[in-house]
Formats: sequence, C-alpha cells, structure tokens
Amino acid sequence: MAQLSITSFVTLDGVMQAPGGPEEDTSGGFALGGWSVPYGDEDFGRFMTEVFDQAGAFLLGRRTYEIFAGYWPKVTDPADPVASKLNSLPKYVASTKLEKADWEGSTIIHGDLVEEVTALKERTDGELQVHGSGALAHFLMAHDLIDKINLLLFPVVLGTGRKLFASGAVPTAFRHTASRVTGAGVAIHTYELAGRPEYGSY
Repeated sequence: MAQLSITSFVTLDGVMQAPGGPEEDTSGGFALGGWSVPYGDEDFGRFMTEVFDQAGAFLLGRRTYEIFAGYWPKVTDPADPVASKLNSLPKYVASTKLEKADWEGSTIIHGDLVEEVTALKERTDGELQVHGSGALAHFLMAHDLIDKINLLLFPVVLGTGRKLFASGAVPTAFRHTASRVTGAGVAIHTYELAGRPEYGSY
C-alpha cells in the first residue's frame, strides 16, 4: 500500500502559485510566476531526486498535468532522475474537464475521488505522489487522504497568489520527521499526518 505524499513549493507567506515560470499559472491575474527559479541549486536538485526515487505513481490535478505533459515527455535522457520516473510510471489525473490524456501511462479519474484515491493507494507500491496541483491538494487534505507533506519553504514573500493552506482548511496536526536547508536558503521540511490538533492554555 502506498503513502500519499504532497511535495509543494511555498513562499514565506504561503503562496504556492506558479513557482516554475511567469506563464505557468496566471489565473487571478497572478504576475509573479517563476519565484522559485533563483533558488534551484544542487542541494535542491539532490532533494528532488530523492523524492522522485520513492515514487510508485503520480496523482496530478489537470493544470499541473498539462504543464508536465507539455515538457517532460520531451526529456528522453534515461539518466534524468525526474523524467525517467514521470515518463515510465503510472500517472492519474483528477479532472472533470480533461477529455483525453495522451501522455503514455496516463489515466483520467472521473469518479468519486475519495474512493478512487483510496483504491489507488491500496494497489500502488512506494509513494503515490502529488506535485503542485493546488486544488487537488486542498481536496486531499480536507478528506484526510494524505500521509506525508514535503514542504519546501523559499525565502521570498509575494503578498498575493494562491496558497497551499487556504482559509477554511480542516484543522490538522502533523509530526515533523526531517529537515534540511539548501545552500540557497530553501528550508525543506517533511511532515507526516498526526490527526487533529490538540488544544490547551498557557
């Protein structure tokens, strides 16, 4: 049975929108895309290689799937640690709008997402990985379907943009299991689901 992991790039003020380029996601008039790029050093690359090494399958939202499908199939070097996984492993797309998915190994999920994801976890070895996919991440967290979050915290504040932990998120507690800081200053934290928060008073 797979662990469902979310790997997300976020700013200090929690924004996850369009880390990889100016045109990646301009929805809502967002014009600050590409904010993670200046921090992409060797330490960052090493961590992402470690993440993809654990993948057994991928679960993606429509927008992230379309971004990935427009780039990664063109990377054919078998030694590329990200492309080799994305191009060879099963990819599941959670979408009610996408009519076809031509990237080899892709399947569109149209049914009850809770049931579908639960079944995927049961029949997948390794990790069922979510990358980006903000709306999907919100849904999975709201339904307690995630097991682990890799949170890459970049030393930049944007003041606008879609956030990973949006207003109205279900109160959730996590257990911190690992951390490191890259040479460029990205703080990488790994958390595992720990249930509901406990409350007290000082």
